[in-house]
Amino acid sequence: MQPYVSSGADFEHMFNLAPVSLWLEDYSALKALFQRWREEGVDDLEAYLRADPSLLAQCSAALRVLQVNQRTLDLFAAPDQATLVAQLGQIFRDDMHHSLVRELVQLWEGRLEYSNESVNYALDGRRLDVRVNVRVLPGHEEDWSRVLVSLEDITRQMQDALQLRRSEQYARGLFEYSPVSLWVEDFSTIKMLLDGVRAQGIADFKTFLKVHPEFVSRCMQEIRVIDVNQQTLEMFGARSKDHLLNNLSQVFRGEMAESFAEQLQDLWEGKTVQQREVTNYSLSGDAVHIHMQFSVLGGHQDDWSLVLLSLVDITARKKAEAYLEYLGKHDVLTQLRNRAFYAEELNRLTRKGPWPFAVIAIDLNGLKAINDEQGHAAGDAMLRRAGEVLAKAVDAPACAARVGGDEFAVLLPGADERGAAAIRDRIQSLVELNNQFYSGQPLGLAMGIACCQSGEAVESALHKADQAMYEEKKRYYHQQGLERRR
Repeated sequence: MQPYVSSGADFEHMFNLAPVSLWLEDYSALKALFQRWREEGVDDLEAYLRADPSLLAQCSAALRVLQVNQRTLDLFAAPDQATLVAQLGQIFRDDMHHSLVRELVQLWEGRLEYSNESVNYALDGRRLDVRVNVRVLPGHEEDWSRVLVSLEDITRQMQDALQLRRSEQYARGLFEYSPVSLWVEDFSTIKMLLDGVRAQGIADFKTFLKVHPEFVSRCMQEIRVIDVNQQTLEMFGARSKDHLLNNLSQVFRGEMAESFAEQLQDLWEGKTVQQREVTNYSLSGDAVHIHMQFSVLGGHQDDWSLVLLSLVDITARKKAEAYLEYLGKHDVLTQLRNRAFYAEELNRLTRKGPWPFAVIAIDLNGLKAINDEQGHAAGDAMLRRAGEVLAKAVDAPACAARVGGDEFAVLLPGADERGAAAIRDRIQSLVELNNQFYSGQPLGLAMGIACCQSGEAVESALHKADQAMYEEKKRYYHQQGLERRR
């Protein structure tokens, strides 16, 4: 029997009946456009596009649709390809443009295969969340004249998508190329260890773990990793699955033991579906903050021999949260503490001490004149210089804060007036050094100090420091022969 040789018609048939949205496109005009921009000196495409959003229209116009399959027409509610192509403006619009920039940058950087998440719109108005996979076809790397784009509708839950994929081969591909890190593990030995503890009559497992922390380490060693997907290798910086699996001790370490103890406690209580945030480490040593979902798969509840873990990298979110927390306590311009933190710290000192504590009220001399005569950029630069001085002048538990436009304060827990005077002198010395470093307008600070003993009214001390600062400010303007302009 002669082997069957597929024809072009067969491939056309398979393309048209494929269960995902497929687009065959011509990107050659886009490649030519990129080449022209490079010759004109463009080296940062993202900045270039964001500086002139109309350039995105040029890029979109350079993409020519050659063919789409039936799944594409169904997904976008188009009666035929001609109608779809004629109304692309209705499909690719609004928030899709943000992801388009990311896609264009990847092509600009030479990546001929990449994935992205975007938003499209069906012709009946439905919003479609899609996962976009782009591949310049082999043999067309030089001109990008044939590009295969697949769109996966991810609007529904992944479980629904999995039910639609019946073949084992496709299921394997879905696992291997999932956009989240997936681990298939065997927890059967861990179950036997937990059952052994229960057989000993142990009822308070939480106390048992505190008394026997080595049990947690033993259980961690007994986790058998059956498989991981490609996203896992990328997340942890592994060259291959063997490279990752042979170095798991570098991935699961540090505070991981504490979160794993919590996971064991949940398993002890029968919670075979769990989710929590944990910290792992890439093979390069960087912390990876993760949202983990853990589930003992159906049919394996008796022995836990098949467990699925999905890991989503939330490191960027954690950094954003940390930055927002920083912003809540710091003044962005000067990097000092802000007024909100100053008020909280003052309230804490009022309630708990330590006593005595001193306060230095500080005002930047001549800021209004600088803003009026040199512009607000010059004024901001002077404020930053004041921040540099105050940050170097005090150490914890002292607190230097910007409490107003040109107003600063230093709280000195446990300091008397002599200690406050020493810090004031240190600030003045640093001002003089700062003026030697910076040319132009000298930095000048008016300062007043006051001390508060236990039982004394804090407001009175603050008022006293303010008044002393204002007197010094008056002397400054008098000596300069200027009208006082704060």
